[in-house]
Amino acid sequence: MLDRGKYLYCVIEDTSPHTFGPIGIGERGDEVHSLCYRDLACVISSTPMTNYVISRENLMAHEKVIEEVMRDYTVLPVRFCTIASSIDEIRSLLMKRYHEFKNLLRSMDNKVELGLKVFWQNMDKIFNEIGTSDKELKLLKEKLKGRKKNPSMDEKIILGEKVKETLEKKRESEAEEIIQTLKPRCTDLRLNKTIGDNMVLNGVFLIDRIQEREFDDLVEELTQKHKEGLRFKYVGPAPPFNFVNLDIKWGAGE
Repeated sequence: MLDRGKYLYCVIEDTSPHTFGPIGIGERGDEVHSLCYRDLACVISSTPMTNYVISRENLMAHEKVIEEVMRDYTVLPVRFCTIASSIDEIRSLLMKRYHEFKNLLRSMDNKVELGLKVFWQNMDKIFNEIGTSDKELKLLKEKLKGRKKNPSMDEKIILGEKVKETLEKKRESEAEEIIQTLKPRCTDLRLNKTIGDNMVLNGVFLIDRIQEREFDDLVEELTQKHKEGLRFKYVGPAPPFNFVNLDIKWGAGE
């Protein structure tokens, strides 16, 4: 039988232990509960002392617990697959990093994360726009088109790089317009890498709950304004995974 440990999900402020149901990672029905130290608590469940595979199911199980706790608490998410060997190890963690966690909880108080991905709907239209609006690209295309012989490989590479450069400028310009519209209603933001030619923005925004409705309205206004050219994928609220993700290394000062 595998040794049993304690799986950590998040840190919260609380003075008395609470239970959150048999929703622990691993589909064993492990009870999720909080372990307190002073006015801090770590949300945990029992688990075998083994590494969990990074899979969709396991990541969703980890996040589901944190989202459940977030219904009633400000949360500091802990990195996926953080396992302590004992209750005493967790109490030691809360003691040694008490002031750090308290400060983080103050900064995250009443905050939620909202995700926004924006896509161009018609890439043929976008490529046509940059081909006619950018003077350098337009001249280069006309020069190659006006010649009798086919472009060389080097010329094709030069043209492709220019198209890529011009597309990136358009992406940055349209993303910046969206960011500047939303920025006044968020306390922080993270811009993640865009994937594919058609993604314009891949961002997450840290919002105070009292600003959430106003932020929703701004996203809706942008959606209506750009409905002919852009598609908006808006998700949340979620725990602030992109802004806090506690990295705990046992035996290294926690």
